[in-house]
Amino acid sequence: MVVYFETGWAILSTICLANVLFGLLVISILSLSPVSIIPVVVSAAGAVANGLCYYGSYADYPVVNQAVASAFADMLWMVQEAGNSFYSYVILSRIIFDWELRIFKFLFWVLMVVTLVARALIAVSRARLILDPTLSLRVTINALHITYFTALALVECISAFFLLRKFATIKKASREASLKASVFRHLMRNSEIRVATLALMGTTRAINYYFQPTTVQKASSTPGQIDRFVYTFECMFPVVMIIDMLASKLASANSSQDGRSFPRRISTEYSHQTRRLQKRDEDDGHLMSPLAATPSSRALVTPFEHESLEPPPKARSSGVSQHDMAAASRFEPHQVY
Repeated sequence: MVVYFETGWAILSTICLANVLFGLLVISILSLSPVSIIPVVVSAAGAVANGLCYYGSYADYPVVNQAVASAFADMLWMVQEAGNSFYSYVILSRIIFDWELRIFKFLFWVLMVVTLVARALIAVSRARLILDPTLSLRVTINALHITYFTALALVECISAFFLLRKFATIKKASREASLKASVFRHLMRNSEIRVATLALMGTTRAINYYFQPTTVQKASSTPGQIDRFVYTFECMFPVVMIIDMLASKLASANSSQDGRSFPRRISTEYSHQTRRLQKRDEDDGHLMSPLAATPSSRALVTPFEHESLEPPPKARSSGVSQHDMAAASRFEPHQVY
């Protein structure tokens, strides 16, 4: 029997356990939310699944116990791999509405059902293969893996479409209205990297299983080693989520600070202008109140004397909807993350 910490699964399990600790640390810094809990859940599932894989494929235990361990490992791998996609799902469920949200949820859950069915069939097939090694199920298991990883890649492609489309629309609205466009550039870059990485990993593993000669968890072939290499990056993916949450929190704090300083800048500029007008009137021998009935002083009104302001003419004529304008003005990353 191979010693546990002499195998790659022990290292991968340790990485996942470390990610659980990092995720809990981030929750203590930020707050417990549907987004912040995802790295913890997927990492914990990966840690247990990798340990069960060793129990089911490398250790010397009763065959029935190994079959049960293998089945549980497969289902926990699904929690780990499909759980990564819920990071984008939670974000999208808070920033898109109406028909967009209905279409996205329909496509997302259809593909999730496909992944669930495929992974359940993989778990059953592997358990049967452990109980009876003479069964010819390896080709079937490879085909199920191709279906499984293709569905996960499609989920990320769909999430990328809706996520980047929405962020681009709000970014355009914020730019037209002279709002905090830098926040949306940051969110778009993070989203592009995150969804592209997951889609690439899913596509790579789907293609790789086409060339897999065996479905056992031992990386005894070149495709098996490539799959193990890609899966290692998948175990590290919660770190990307953690960085994304912390960076978004920082961007939100900077944006809020800029937003608080904006009224002070306007008020200061307004005071300077009123003093200049008053001094000019004094020089002319007509001492007047700063807001007296002269055309120049009467026109000088701060933006804060009205509860709502119309968007700039450029924004009104740019084709950006008022809904997107309002969303851009109200949007704060901490509300999502």
